Amino acid sequence: MNNINKDQLNPEIFKLYNDYAHSRMTKREFLNKLSVYAVGGLTVANLINFLLPNYAMAIQVPESDNRLKVQTIQYDSPQGGGKISAQLAMPSNIQGKLGAVVVVHENRGLNPYIADVGRRAALAGFITLAPDALSPLGGYPGDDDKGREMQASRDRDEMLRDFLAAITYLQQHPQSNGKVGIVGFCFGGWVSNMAAAEVPNLAAAVPYYGRQAPLEVVPQINAPLLLHFAEHDDGVNSGWSDYEQALQQHNKRYLAYHYAGTNHGFHNDSTPRFDKAAAELSWQRTLAFLGEHLR
Repeated sequence: MNNINKDQLNPEIFKLYNDYAHSRMTKREFLNKLSVYAVGGLTVANLINFLLPNYAMAIQVPESDNRLKVQTIQYDSPQGGGKISAQLAMPSNIQGKLGAVVVVHENRGLNPYIADVGRRAALAGFITLAPDALSPLGGYPGDDDKGREMQASRDRDEMLRDFLAAITYLQQHPQSNGKVGIVGFCFGGWVSNMAAAEVPNLAAAVPYYGRQAPLEVVPQINAPLLLHFAEHDDGVNSGWSDYEQALQQHNKRYLAYHYAGTNHGFHNDSTPRFDKAAAELSWQRTLAFLGEHLR
């Protein structure tokens, strides 16, 4: 069965996948629980094939796009993993200096979806850097399960330093105007919140369904925030009310959007959690926000 209608699936299936994707259950547990929903002609194999990412089908901007200059570089992260590999992308006809954006991956390394997002942002007129926090372990392995295991073996705060070093790299890039923003998804959303508090001269931060920074560091935030939330994402959303209260209390600049009917990961067009309308609207808002603060 290849033509599964996600609107007809029990929403619990997506909650199960979210827990599995965030290592809150083993693959065996995931398959066992998923089997409950293998009814009416559906099999566990059908559901697995439907739920897991299909990166090849979701690429919007290939590396070979002649409108872009795309290369893999390494930069120094002395307080993090040492040497970090990253995709650097920019318009091929670059004239003058541009604003720059660090694009931060989820909890499995620099997979094809996040690399593609980096190229999408470059096509919109920014210099972008999409680092791979798995670089010290050999880089994204081409398999999300293995990537999650690898990322879980690294210290989270050390990985944060890798992305903060990426901001410094872009601020010093010869074709950058010095204004650097950050966009992150899931784990990368947390990194984006933290970067807003850790980097005094960060120009903008856009967390997608990311956990919030500790409330005690909110007074340190200088960057304007654009926050995107899924409706069905209890783990992330549970911290939002207190975070928003702290942002308001300390007169921080922020915009927050909640997308009705969406699941965690709604921007990721390689999985069925993807919501086309919400993904496109949030991305339009993101590019407009970055354009306002980085140019």
